[in-house]
Order: sequence, then C-alpha cells, then structure tokens
Amino acid sequence: MKELDATGNHDGYTAQKGREYEFAGAHRQSSYGRSLSSPIAHAQQTRPSLTDMKVLITGASGLIGSALSAHLSSTGHTVIHAVRGDSTETSAHAVKWDPRTGTIDVDKLVGVDAVVHLAGAGIGDKRWTSDYKREILESRTKGTSLIASAIAQLPTKPSVFLSGSAIGIYGATGDEELTETSPHGSGFLADVCEQWEAAAAPAVQAGIRTVYLRTGIVLSTKGGALKKQLPIFKAGLGGKFKNGKHWQSWISIDDEVAAIVHLLSSQLSGPVNLTAPQPVTNGQFTKELGRALRRPAFQTIPSFGPKLLLGGELAEALLFTGQRVLPNALSKDGFTFAHPTLDVALRALLARS
Repeated sequence: MKELDATGNHDGYTAQKGREYEFAGAHRQSSYGRSLSSPIAHAQQTRPSLTDMKVLITGASGLIGSALSAHLSSTGHTVIHAVRGDSTETSAHAVKWDPRTGTIDVDKLVGVDAVVHLAGAGIGDKRWTSDYKREILESRTKGTSLIASAIAQLPTKPSVFLSGSAIGIYGATGDEELTETSPHGSGFLADVCEQWEAAAAPAVQAGIRTVYLRTGIVLSTKGGALKKQLPIFKAGLGGKFKNGKHWQSWISIDDEVAAIVHLLSSQLSGPVNLTAPQPVTNGQFTKELGRALRRPAFQTIPSFGPKLLLGGELAEALLFTGQRVLPNALSKDGFTFAHPTLDVALRALLARS
C-alpha cells in the first residue's frame, strides 16, 4: 500500500497523539414525508442532474456524513468511506487513512471524482483543556492537509474538494449580518476555522475546485444540539440563555445535505455559508421550539450553571455568543431551501421523530 504523509512525502510521520472524531448520527427520512433521496432530489431541482460519481467522504459515520452517504448511494453514486487506520473495514469502498500518523492509501483514491471532508474532533465533546483544544485544531488541520495533499498528487484529480469549516470563523459579531466576504473574527474557534481552511491549500494550488463548507447549527432530532435540547423542552423546562439576544444561524439536516450535493455540481469555490436564510436569536429559537412542542419555554438560564459544567470558554463560545450569518453564495447560485424558516424546519423534523 502506497502511503502519503501530510507533507506530500511517501513515508509517514508520527503526529502528536490525538484522536479523530467524527460526527455521530444516523440515516433519516426527509421532511414532508419525502423519500430517502429527497434532499438530493431537492438539490437537483436547482442544478442539472449529477452523473454517476465516485465520492470519497471523511466523517461518513456522522450526523452529516451518514445522511449524505445514504442519499448519494440511493441515487446511484459510488460512495467511498475514509476509515481509520485501525478500522476493521476492508471493503473495496473503504480507504484507510490516519491523520494521527499522516498516512493514507493513495492507490485507492485513483478514480475519485469528488471529496467531501467532514472529519474533526467534536467542538463540544469535552471541556476545553489545553490538550483538547490542541486536538480540536490538529484533527482538522492535519486531516485536511493530508487529504488535500493526497488528491493534489493524483494523476487525474477530483473535480471538487468540499472541505469542512464552520461559521465560527466570523467570531462574535453581535447583530452584524455576515456573508462570505465578511472578515474573519477573533477567538479560539475563529482561529481554528482559519487554519482549517488554510490547510486545504494543496488542493487549491493543484487547481482542484475547493469549497469551504462554513456550516452553522445543524438541526436534527438524531444528533447535535437539537437532540440534546428536546428532552428539556419536552419537560417544559426549556428557556433562553441569558437575555436570548445572541444570534443562532441554523440549517436543517435536509438542507445541509442538499446544499452539499448542490455544491458537487456547482461552479462555486471558496467559502460558502451553509445556513438557512433566516437566522434567529436564541430567544426566538426558544420560543419557536416551545411552540412546536406545545410546551412552555419561559425559563431564563443564567451563565454560571453552564460555565460551571462546561467551562467558561466553551460555554461562552457555544451557548452565549453567536453569529448572524446569511447564505449569500448559495442563494445567488440558485439553491432553494426546503426549510427557509425555523418554524417550518422544526415542524418537519419533529413530525418524523
């Protein structure tokens, strides 16, 4: 097996100890009772039909990756999973890689038409110790550099590299409306996202169309923030964080998958915000979720509890600050959201939970 390290050399190196985390999630049916393939069908309404593609996905077992993998497979595409070096999966549809050691089976990348890179350590999985913050950063930069370097050296390169990122790159900006042309912010998450995107440089330099998937809060009853909130809100104990004025830029899982599929055949490159066109404040989100569940949601959650539980920096970054992000690039490119407003998204998601 030919292996490529993150510097482009064919002999791996030992990276600092860390773990690769992937989003956790499961296959789901789409909104309004549509079939499994509906988010892809939704995307294809606004683009010419995709031809059969061979798509490599990292983070394929996760919330976003599993939904994307299922939808691509259901419409006749060949999906290849990047699996950890210690994985027992040995099928023809698996590519061994290990960002920790900087190795990847380059030979199995031959013939790949597109790469969707979603793997990285969970932002909110642990308290932000110095070691875990390093892991959050390096799981993204090393994994991205490794995959970008590998595909850049293929004799026939993929047509597109969709590389994960997040709206945290804009930092805490209050009520300012943010688009793809807005400047990068400051703080840990902004710094991580900036380095994460920069790590894709080998693909860009090789002429591969590269898109940075600046994803917002992905709403799904199967994983992520909404799943954690549902038991609390169903018990009538839901509430806003502090004054509830900070913004939450969200996207339904259906639209997240559909947007990624759209970008496989689009000509867009560079940063693309994957958020719904109507972000809401935390107070508005709380009100809408309570209304959708027909439960009171009048609590006000002070900052000291979450900060004590999660640590001050993590709680402040994830729960008490936010961004007002608009999906200008997607909208201008002809993408149509199935769930443009929060009430529509919540009704659809809860109806099938």
